[in-house]
Amino acid sequence: MTSALFRLVLAAGLSFTGLSLSSTSWAATHTVRPGDDLAAIVKTAQSGDVVEIQRGRYTANLLIDKPLTLRGLNRPTLSGGKQGDTIRITAPDVVIEGLIVRDSGDDLKAQNAGIYIYPGAHRAIVRNSDLTYNLFGLWIEKADDVLIEHNIITGLRDYDSPRRGNGIQLYNTKGAKILNNNISFVRDALYVDVSHHALFKGNKLHHSRYGTHYMNSYYNLWEDNDTYYNRGGLALMEVRNQVVRNNRAWGNSDHGIMLRTLQDSVIEGNVVAGNDRGFFIYDVEYVTLKNNLVVDNRVGVHISAGSINNPVNDNDFISNREQIRYVASKDVLWGEQSGNYWSNYLGWDRNGDSKGDVPYEANDMVDRLNWRYPSLKLLLSSPAIHALRVVGRQFPILRAPSIVDPNPRMEPTHQDWSQWRDKHFPGH
Repeated sequence: MTSALFRLVLAAGLSFTGLSLSSTSWAATHTVRPGDDLAAIVKTAQSGDVVEIQRGRYTANLLIDKPLTLRGLNRPTLSGGKQGDTIRITAPDVVIEGLIVRDSGDDLKAQNAGIYIYPGAHRAIVRNSDLTYNLFGLWIEKADDVLIEHNIITGLRDYDSPRRGNGIQLYNTKGAKILNNNISFVRDALYVDVSHHALFKGNKLHHSRYGTHYMNSYYNLWEDNDTYYNRGGLALMEVRNQVVRNNRAWGNSDHGIMLRTLQDSVIEGNVVAGNDRGFFIYDVEYVTLKNNLVVDNRVGVHISAGSINNPVNDNDFISNREQIRYVASKDVLWGEQSGNYWSNYLGWDRNGDSKGDVPYEANDMVDRLNWRYPSLKLLLSSPAIHALRVVGRQFPILRAPSIVDPNPRMEPTHQDWSQWRDKHFPGH
């Protein structure tokens, strides 16, 4: 390279660097103190500016219509005065952090929210904030690549459940990341509709109607979430291409995990404990269930509506009052590859391969009698009940369609299963 050309390239580089530094210097920081007009300062700030809010209480209904960072210092409180949205975001690249956001209106038709992220407000970030006593904590609509993390969200806990909004509502989004939030006392903690390629991880969802109410959404990952003391834990409906992994659904008064009209998904490594129904499976095909612990539920798995073609292996079904409630017209095989563990299996292992020598049948004549006559459970360990099971196997005319595991495992995979006993819904 000639010296003249080198000087030209160097000059161009310095010019570009100077332009970059100059562009960075355009961003200003505005400090808001108690008594200042917060809404006016937000309105006059320029794109890319930072608005820092000192500790105090501010009553405002903010409109953020340009890329801004709104940062709380020592957790100031923003109150919407119980009308409208406390914060409304209509621009992309807005960051909200370190605030207490409260007191939205309570108009369900208007979808009032603590923070309403409008269509087109892509890449919004809300983190390290408390959203409390709002109708909806966050309403996010047609905004892609949002990040919602490390927030505490509580709803209108003195309202009846149907009059509350949801903790986080996602509608028609892509690429959302919902991470490490604690959501309670709302209608549904996470309500997700038509939202794809999202990650839901590390959230605690409790004391609501559903931990997750989730529909019409594809290619999403649910991982390491806790959902407890709700009516229903995770409810996944009308969806496909999901991975639901290493979650814990316990102490819910109805189901732990509902899979309804689900295809092409993997459900693995979850703990489902102390619920009325552990898994509720309805109209499910081509879904892999593996390495889940289903323990101490009233019904371990309630399955119906043609749920077939699902590989089910390496799961532990322990101490459920009814292991399986199966409603269908023919047998379905589970455990064909490596088997499952059933705590009420009465077979033996003569060759020492850790697999039972006779198949496990989950829906035999004794199980069906238990459904009709619950008091029969008092006699489950009696010789008469054992004789009935033998008779049912010997005379197929008395046999009902069943979940059949031809390779039942003799030992559970989850050696720590007993720590999940007695995790029931309060009062149950």
